[in-house]
Amino acid sequence: MSFTRHSRKATRRSGLAVTGALALLSTGALVGALQSTPDARAEVVPDAQTQQDGQWLTGYWHNFDNGSTVMPLADVPSEYNLIAVAFADNHPELPGGITFDLASDELDGYTEQEFRDDIAAIQEEGRKVIISVGGEVGHVDVTNPTEADNFAETTHELMEDYGFDGVDIDLEHGIDAEHMSQALHDLSDRADSAPIITMAPQTIDFQGPEYGYYQLAENISDILTIVNMQYYNSGSMLGCDGQVYEQGTSDFVAALACIQLEMGLDPGQVGLGLPATPSAAGGGHLAPGGIIDALDCLEEGTNCGSFSPESAYGPIGGVMTWSINWDATNGHDFANTISARLGAGPGNGGEPTEEPTEEPDDCTASPWSAETAYNDGDVVSHEGAEYSAQWWTQGEEPGTTGEWGAWELIGAC
Repeated sequence: MSFTRHSRKATRRSGLAVTGALALLSTGALVGALQSTPDARAEVVPDAQTQQDGQWLTGYWHNFDNGSTVMPLADVPSEYNLIAVAFADNHPELPGGITFDLASDELDGYTEQEFRDDIAAIQEEGRKVIISVGGEVGHVDVTNPTEADNFAETTHELMEDYGFDGVDIDLEHGIDAEHMSQALHDLSDRADSAPIITMAPQTIDFQGPEYGYYQLAENISDILTIVNMQYYNSGSMLGCDGQVYEQGTSDFVAALACIQLEMGLDPGQVGLGLPATPSAAGGGHLAPGGIIDALDCLEEGTNCGSFSPESAYGPIGGVMTWSINWDATNGHDFANTISARLGAGPGNGGEPTEEPTEEPDDCTASPWSAETAYNDGDVVSHEGAEYSAQWWTQGEEPGTTGEWGAWELIGAC
């Protein structure tokens, strides 16, 4: 069964749940693939636009209302130095092409001119804004030279029109690495300066060299800015050491990021993608303190758990979150905590934060309790949102089991 990672009307971004994914790739195949290029870490040849004065803190901005919150780009906290506008739409006439329509009606009347002015103002501050391609309504196929040309041409036109600094590849239905690589190299050639090119694959997409995103990262390593792997909505996966790790832990993040670090990408091209709140994903939420532990482990070899890299990698590319809008429901705790750590370096700043224990003042429903039994229709508040029980339940935490769980999201509060 396929799960939609994000949609214009979805209540949360829920990814492909890979319960049996470990059967798709043997431990030996993964470890063998990484060991086949022992000098891969020395192959540092990025020509892409990278963050020279620090690390990226990437956040997705909703061009839709999914019950979290809506905001103009002007309200995005300055901690986010890379904003991915979600999402582009399929071009109505050009196969493989994309277009963009601001959802003003869903965004409290946010106008096209205000949107353009906000992009320009953000860029004047030295921050970047890119257009993200993907989502349920953004199923873009780039599978032949014509579609590759259409993708490059229309993406470049959007960059010229709105001033976008680049593009994020977030396609959930699979990709053709050969032709997407052709499209992105074409886009890079068309741009006046090196565009930002990012991708947000699922964890399964890097479990072996036969996967499209793995191949795409290799093909475009010369122009790739950063891979922001989604370390959520995943289930258990193999780390670079061939061991099984469970999502929602710092070990999971560090052990899977190691795959990209060992395959030949520069550390600056590797980012950690996590949901801003439990409600933002179907599973895999990790508190900011756990994300900081994963950063420390990868960059310095400190604060590691059961997984520890053979040697520290130094500063990696940064951290990504789905999403800025979900982060806003929690007082931008994600941005505040993670940006402090990225700015200060390993072991400094970004104090780990505990999960909120009190509901915001504007939540009217009683806080959820693991000890309480709830019946169909009961409403609770949890982590800045209200939920309604769809059947009898006890001990199942709202916002952690996705659309198939007992709790239905009512909205932020």
